[in-house]
Amino acid sequence: MRVSVVGGGTITDEQEGTAVAVGKALARNGHTVVCGGLGGTMEAVCRGAKSEGGATIGILPTDRRTDANEYVDTAIATGLGHARNVLVPMNGEGVVALAGSAGTLSEIGFAQVYDRPVVGIDTHEIPGVDAVETPEEAVATLERAVAER
Repeated sequence: MRVSVVGGGTITDEQEGTAVAVGKALARNGHTVVCGGLGGTMEAVCRGAKSEGGATIGILPTDRRTDANEYVDTAIATGLGHARNVLVPMNGEGVVALAGSAGTLSEIGFAQVYDRPVVGIDTHEIPGVDAVETPEEAVATLERAVAER
């Protein structure tokens, strides 16, 4: 399945490690990563997925596919700026949210609008976000949530 991963464009070393581990876990389970295609969480999750042979899709805010990080297989240029935040969760069957601020919060909100299950690691504590501790738990919890729909 396609799994959207949302999180901050600027992240700490610890958050980077978590994002890489999420990408690896998703790829090991045969899932395609969908993200915003730039840096921070987006680059780290794509790097993790690629290291395990996974596929990645970046939905970019800019109008240039070449703006995608080097680990994106399929870059989709939108020219929409932050409005592209609607498209990231819409294009996954479920969402993993990692850290982040207002942009991540908007993507979580759109995930809920489109009835996508959301699993979070160290992200916004809001109703509808299933908080978990580890990347492996995030993947397993999301797989169960999608299967139950």
